[in-house]
Amino acid sequence: MSLFEVSAESSELVVRSPTSPTTYVRFFDWSRVDDHEIVFGVECVADGMHARLDSVSLSVWDRAGDLTEFLDGLAKDFRGWKEDRSWVTSRLALTAAFHSGGHVQLSWLLRRGTFAEDAWECSVTTTLEAGEQMSKMASDVRSFLHQG
Repeated sequence: MSLFEVSAESSELVVRSPTSPTTYVRFFDWSRVDDHEIVFGVECVADGMHARLDSVSLSVWDRAGDLTEFLDGLAKDFRGWKEDRSWVTSRLALTAAFHSGGHVQLSWLLRRGTFAEDAWECSVTTTLEAGEQMSKMASDVRSFLHQG
């Protein structure tokens, strides 16, 4: 079982923790709305927990910036950083923390709704090595998000 599973036929990417392979984040069903916006689904799974958003939209107008640029920055800083770094949109957020031993802890947050009674949030954490694993994940996310 690899850390990053890319399936071209189904437009899917799975990010796993090497220490906990049953905990993962899955990106799926990528599609392009127009030249400026893409939509995809995200699923977070951990022991006893499963959360899924079928439609997460990213556009060039998002204040969060490009997720791939955020991940590339983490990969380039493989020697570490002091404070948590975050990338946030209305439905998907990612917080990265550098830990001793050269590991990066990635907390993936899914959100559904804001003020509705059926609103919810779910967070899953994956841990990767700061060097090669982070670079590979950044590359795989770039391939997923910039396909087509």
